[in-house]
Amino acid sequence: MQREAVLVQLGYVPNEALLKQLEKIEENTQGYEKIQKHIMDLNDHLRVDDAYVAMSNSNDCFKIKIDTPSPEMAQEAHEKVKHFSEKYKVKVEKLDNKNTYYIVGFNA
Repeated sequence: MQREAVLVQLGYVPNEALLKQLEKIEENTQGYEKIQKHIMDLNDHLRVDDAYVAMSNSNDCFKIKIDTPSPEMAQEAHEKVKHFSEKYKVKVEKLDNKNTYYIVGFNA
């Protein structure tokens, strides 16, 4: 998938800085080519729960952010992340005391 298409699918307006940031994320995410499509699919599935995949501003990786005020929707989003991680062997790290995960890479 082209970088511009990835940015658009994640809700960004492509520009040079975002393309460079995405390139760094791709290089930093172990096995990115194996999980890229699954990351985009996860983003689509999470939207109904007020959650989404975005590019982290502090690390060269994707993050999963759960922004819903509803505990039920938040629980559903956490379950989707867990299912995604287990099914596609994607290593994620949950940040302490936050509804945020980092997508680290493919976990062979």
